[in-house]
Amino acid sequence: MSISELTQRTTANIQEKANLIWAIADKLVGTYKPHEYGDVILPMCVIKRFSDTLAATKQAVLDEDEKLKARNIQVRDGFLRKASGYQFYNTSKFTFEDLLGDPDNIKDNFKNYLQHFSPNVIDIIEKFDFDKEINKLDNNGILYNVIQEFCSRKAYMGADAISAVDMGYIFEELVRKFSESYDEQAGAHFTARDIIYLMAELLVAPDRARLEQEGITATIYDMAMGTGQMLDCLSEKLHEIDPAAVLTEFGQELNEKTFAIAKANMLIKGGNAENMKHGNTLSNDRFTGYEFDYIISNPPFGIEWKNEKKSVEEEYQRGEAGRFAPGLPAIGDSQQLFMLNGIAKLKETGRMAIIQNGSPLFKGDAGSGESNIRGYLLENDWLEAIVQIPNDMFYNTGIATYIWIVTKHKSPERLGKVQLIDASKCCEKRRKPIGNKRNEFTEPCIALVSKAYKAFEDGVWKDGELKVECKIKNRFDFKYSKVTVEQPLLDEAGKPVLKKGTKQPDTKKRDTESIPWIEDVNEYMQRNVLPYAPDAWIDGKKNKIGYEIPFTREFYKYVAPRSSEEIFASLQDLEQQEQELLKSIMQR
Repeated sequence: MSISELTQRTTANIQEKANLIWAIADKLVGTYKPHEYGDVILPMCVIKRFSDTLAATKQAVLDEDEKLKARNIQVRDGFLRKASGYQFYNTSKFTFEDLLGDPDNIKDNFKNYLQHFSPNVIDIIEKFDFDKEINKLDNNGILYNVIQEFCSRKAYMGADAISAVDMGYIFEELVRKFSESYDEQAGAHFTARDIIYLMAELLVAPDRARLEQEGITATIYDMAMGTGQMLDCLSEKLHEIDPAAVLTEFGQELNEKTFAIAKANMLIKGGNAENMKHGNTLSNDRFTGYEFDYIISNPPFGIEWKNEKKSVEEEYQRGEAGRFAPGLPAIGDSQQLFMLNGIAKLKETGRMAIIQNGSPLFKGDAGSGESNIRGYLLENDWLEAIVQIPNDMFYNTGIATYIWIVTKHKSPERLGKVQLIDASKCCEKRRKPIGNKRNEFTEPCIALVSKAYKAFEDGVWKDGELKVECKIKNRFDFKYSKVTVEQPLLDEAGKPVLKKGTKQPDTKKRDTESIPWIEDVNEYMQRNVLPYAPDAWIDGKKNKIGYEIPFTREFYKYVAPRSSEEIFASLQDLEQQEQELLKSIMQR
């Protein structure tokens, strides 16, 4: 199935189900404020998803449970999983629909129903802190109505009707709606599918032929997984190449509710839900010592790491034994810490696609943590490509963003090189914006970016109005020396002040120069400094090495200003239009 067909199918499912579920939230009006609807609707969706998925094997599970009890078998988990056909089950005598048959006892019966899920599902439900919501719903007389709405035919959410990927996006659409109700960071927990498809394509592009021939056995990791859709979409891409691919997915997420959704989705699609971990990736790494074949992630932009400061700095002090040895960024932005986490977890043959905003390209002077982290990537020759994607591609922000492709095993022709791809003009306008998302990648967009990436040469690629430009740079084009230039302090007679025979610098005239690494320092001084300050010298003790990736400058196109004649002619034309307008008004 093509990306367009997948997107159309998913969009229809998302809109139909999300709109229905959003309508159910109307039952909560008065008891809950709009921003609190998610406290009820999200866990109810998860529970109904489990219930519908288990419906076909419900009786088989009950029969097996009775047999095991009769034989006094205490360890029953494996038998019940086999009976259900999934890694989870429910042994309650109730079905979801049965709960409506006893309105007077619906609270107790519903709780009983939930308590008979397998332990892994109970853990998910507890993450929502749902028990208190059941009490609140019952106390306000609306628990029955809510369950009744979820029992409607249109609210069916079984895995046979809705794929894991589609269900994940339904959850994310709901998260977005609830977040907007509270003016939170709508969309902060997820990335649009079209962007993920491009990331997935760039991850597999160099190895596609080999993967098709040899088959795929791989581990996948997302360090800020939200509801798990990046893992789902990359898995989908790899199964497209090899339908028999053996994939093991891993993810960590800080937000309890989105984590619970990710774990639920993993359970239903048959993966190992224990590989979904809850916690703060920066201060409580749940995958210490792990390495992965593919890493795909969109960590938060511009979020401070003040709460993680103690743990991060302690790990930094451990040097190479920790993840953050190359340096620490400014406390106000944690993006590059996630980058370092990914690098630490990348296999020697692995590949990572990670989204960053513009700051990691240039923020931080020579010698700063930010600069040193860029240097870590460049000196080790792990940075393969950076792709600028168009503005207005995300639900919650319209700023410029970039996909960084990182690998510790570049192909021979890419050694020592970094590919910069400007895909900012390669998108289609959405007919209807979703939040800040006004643009999207279509199949032709992704194909054009992939074509430029695989060509690996300077040039421009076009497809109608779509345009992609590419530049191949030497990795040391982004390295520079920051030197301190001194001029002599002069006495009243205009002669240099000496101390122990050494010229003393005039601090008021002190300056710095950033000199490209590939350029000879002396030649630079002869050309750019000494003609204007013949007595200047470099204080070598203050030299620093810096790294900066001036992406925008690389693709800057000079546009000559209009000539004075053009400007004058334009003013005359405007003056003429003004006179004609006034004449028209006066004649009325």
